[in-house]
Amino acid sequence: MSGSKGTLREMLRGGAGVAIAMAVMNVGTYGFTLVAARMLGPKEYGAVAALMGLLLVVNVLSVGLQATGARQVAADPSHRERIENRILVTSRRSAWALGLLCLLLSPLVTIALDLGSFLPALLVAAIAVPLTVMGGQAGIFQGEKKWTPLAAIYLGMGLGRLGFGALGVAVRPDATGAMAGVLLGAFVPVLIGGWALRRRRGGEGPGPAPMRTVLREVAHNSHALLAFFALTNADVVLARITLDAHDAGLYAGGLILAKAVLFLPQFVVVIAFPAMASEGAQRMYLKGVALVGGIGVVATAGAWAVGELVVVGSGDTRRSLVVEFVGGAEYAEIEHQLWLFALLGTLFAMTQVMVYEVVARQHRGAVYAVWAGLAVLGVVVPVAATATGLISVVITVNAAVLVALLLVAVLQGRGHRPPAVPGVGAPGAPGGTAPGPETGPAPTSVRGGVPADARADGDVERHP
Repeated sequence: MSGSKGTLREMLRGGAGVAIAMAVMNVGTYGFTLVAARMLGPKEYGAVAALMGLLLVVNVLSVGLQATGARQVAADPSHRERIENRILVTSRRSAWALGLLCLLLSPLVTIALDLGSFLPALLVAAIAVPLTVMGGQAGIFQGEKKWTPLAAIYLGMGLGRLGFGALGVAVRPDATGAMAGVLLGAFVPVLIGGWALRRRRGGEGPGPAPMRTVLREVAHNSHALLAFFALTNADVVLARITLDAHDAGLYAGGLILAKAVLFLPQFVVVIAFPAMASEGAQRMYLKGVALVGGIGVVATAGAWAVGELVVVGSGDTRRSLVVEFVGGAEYAEIEHQLWLFALLGTLFAMTQVMVYEVVARQHRGAVYAVWAGLAVLGVVVPVAATATGLISVVITVNAAVLVALLLVAVLQGRGHRPPAVPGVGAPGAPGGTAPGPETGPAPTSVRGGVPADARADGDVERHP
């Protein structure tokens, strides 16, 4: 019990710095968006917005690498140096491969987005490289529970994008200037991560078999995170398709609050993830869900209370402060339903914890529950005739996905040990390798276990 309490206290202590850093990162990212929108005008900003949306897809590999690195480092701390070297090498090679792929696709991107110049698309290809390298670095610090350098990376990401992005737009007020600024900003967190890792001794690059093992896990983790991304963003697209323009706009405005509630407790996932991967804290996901749910309940109650009690204006112009947050008087029609959007954001946040539990324990089949929820949305949403009807449907579907993931975690978690990290066990230990170059995955008979020396380490935390 005392160990469990210690883990929770550590989560809260580490969460403070990471939460602040992630808040600054999000503010910096949105700040760049506001600066670009104001300085570029609708035509050029439309191109920048489309390119930034493309970067969200490109960034899935970086997030997958971070999750893989954090899980493997936390799962086997006794072989940390070998694992970290493998993650860093894989990150660099993956970064160049993704950059090359984006480079080859740049003519298609230029034509599809009607950019008028190849330069913005070429800059996206360049941005993919530091973004991906950063994912591997962040994963190492997350797996080690080194919250200070991880927070510094997040700070560098947000402040770098805002500072250099604004500079790029000021120097050249078009899509090329904006993306050039984003590129320069993307190197800031990489430089911070490289400096924090400066004393780590490099080693021989991993052989083909260990590389394939890491890449397979990265692919599975990216798949799970992509499913979550699709589930939490499909409703706004479906709203645009099924509702009239006015109601679709109202729904999109309400989602601003939902996404704010989703991002508010995101630090909990970052802090809790390493513990999810350890054998000594198999139920950490329940603590994470409870903490995130508690934050969401407070946010939902606050949205309701502020919506009912705090108003601005007078007479016919009176409206709640929450309406001001989501867009102003034009969104007053959903004033009394905004707490539902806060509730939806809470479900999003709790589901995110469970998706990372899927990654932590490598319950790879569980991700299909998320895809199933997305499929149900596609079938059921067309029956919703209003924004209020749509939010009710989306809440119901997301609640069902959350329950399904919880059931899978409970049922599969009985007697389930964290997956071994193949190819790094001590010679002679179960799943270990002989001295010499790294070999491929551990024998099938021990794939579900962890090396004996790793199990002896006890309560180890891990995170995406």
